[in-house]
Amino acid sequence: MTFKEILDTLPSVAHLAALEILDGDTVTGRLDNQPGQAGSVRVYHALYQEFGALDAVAADKGLRLYAEHTADAVANPGKHPNIDRLLVLAEGGQALAVRLIAA
Repeated sequence: MTFKEILDTLPSVAHLAALEILDGDTVTGRLDNQPGQAGSVRVYHALYQEFGALDAVAADKGLRLYAEHTADAVANPGKHPNIDRLLVLAEGGQALAVRLIAA
């Protein structure tokens, strides 16, 4: 399946304005539910719903959800920061929390 096809299977995020990534109490990332980031909001929200946090297991699934974009991120570090974050987590990086920001 392509990334677009996978996105169509994920839960809606219409109720969210944004999603924040936290390392302890520190916000290390923010994904706004707007064009250009809405797909990542859906992926991260789905991971949060299934796993409750972002750890190596959640990251591994997230990399599969990003489909063809994961290979592009590996080939071009920095081009896809939301995938880069999952790559670090999949390699055993520190687990991160998620905070949902309602619309």
